[in-house]
Amino acid sequence: QVQLMESGGALVQAGGSLRLSCQASGNISDVNAMGWYRQVPGKQRELIASITPGERKNYIESVKGRFTISRDSAKTTIFLQMDSLKVEDTALYICFGIISVSAGSWDSYWGQGTQVTVSS
Repeated sequence: QVQLMESGGALVQAGGSLRLSCQASGNISDVNAMGWYRQVPGKQRELIASITPGERKNYIESVKGRFTISRDSAKTTIFLQMDSLKVEDTALYICFGIISVSAGSWDSYWGQGTQVTVSS
């Protein structure tokens, strides 16, 4: 079984910074893409950043230049550095990963989320 555990969410003032972490653990054979979604009540969950094993990074337009996704050398932990935070960044940030527990078998896994609240 695979678990994803996020951390780093907090209450911060607009203009401030936070660094989120997400660690994958369990019976992991290999890790493909990982990334971050965010969820606001009443709105659709949106993919905001992702990173591939080859370090290819993608961002939605609204966070480009402010957020940076990265991963550790073991490729089981990812980070989201969030700078110049805005009130509209307030959301539950949820980590996902495309992970293999046995050769040739890939599944998507999700964390429980970490709350980021940006005050004005």
